[in-house]
Amino acid sequence: MPLKTADIDILIVPGWTNSGPEHWQTRWERKLANARRVEQADWDRPVCADWVARIVDAVRQAKRPVVLIAHSCGVSAVVHAAPKLLPDKVAGALLVAPPDYESAARWTEPGSDWLVRESGFHPVPTAPLPFPSMVIASRNDPFASYEMAQEMALDWGSDIVDAGQSGHLNTVSGHGPWPEGLLKLGQFLKRLG
Repeated sequence: MPLKTADIDILIVPGWTNSGPEHWQTRWERKLANARRVEQADWDRPVCADWVARIVDAVRQAKRPVVLIAHSCGVSAVVHAAPKLLPDKVAGALLVAPPDYESAARWTEPGSDWLVRESGFHPVPTAPLPFPSMVIASRNDPFASYEMAQEMALDWGSDIVDAGQSGHLNTVSGHGPWPEGLLKLGQFLKRLG
């Protein structure tokens, strides 16, 4: 029987600089009754170990099976946290727009060099994840090529979904409500049942 949102705790894991009020993660958090954000102490200068600790704590406090919904740098945090998560607590993870730190020299966002040099997210683990996962990646994401996202998904044992020419799947790329993403979440939850 497929999982329903009423049966799970959804943990929203935003990326670097958090997800603003119009970002699909924030909209989903408002729309889905069992969703809550994993808050971080510093969204602008993330430290991997701190972000991982917050994810581990949020999963531990959950009352129902957890589905993690991560975007960008939040994906990296989830992958780093995976070996520390209680295996019977995480039902799955939806991983959207994972960044490729190897390509960071091409990133144009001010301050993005912090993510590579100081944050501790790089290198991203390549071990298979201990729970089902789905990676959604774009063909023109400025933070990772589709081929690199495919490679990460293969390493993690994740299904890969081609989002076409969708940029970084964030507000800047026009993905405020992102109904296609909600459809993918529903399909993923059916698979987890």
